[in-house]
Amino acid sequence: MLELMRVNVLCFGVLREAIGVSEIVEVPDLTTVADLLVYFQERSREDLQAIWSRIAVAVNREYVPREHVLLDDDEVALLPPVSGGSQRLS
Repeated sequence: MLELMRVNVLCFGVLREAIGVSEIVEVPDLTTVADLLVYFQERSREDLQAIWSRIAVAVNREYVPREHVLLDDDEVALLPPVSGGSQRLS
């Protein structure tokens, strides 16, 4: 029988509009960060598809690789790439 666990997903930047600020997601045991990203990518807007491979992920406030296995009650932060800013003119 498949065991489910709950993770709290926090979204920042452009993902905040697409997914929301926070969402509790039920996932099966042995779900990886990569699995979770696929879950959200499949549900995201077409104009956001290109950023999913560049998203940084922190679990319980520590950056983790895509292979990281999630645990029940983990807090997962999805951090899209940052661009822009101002250039200093001499």
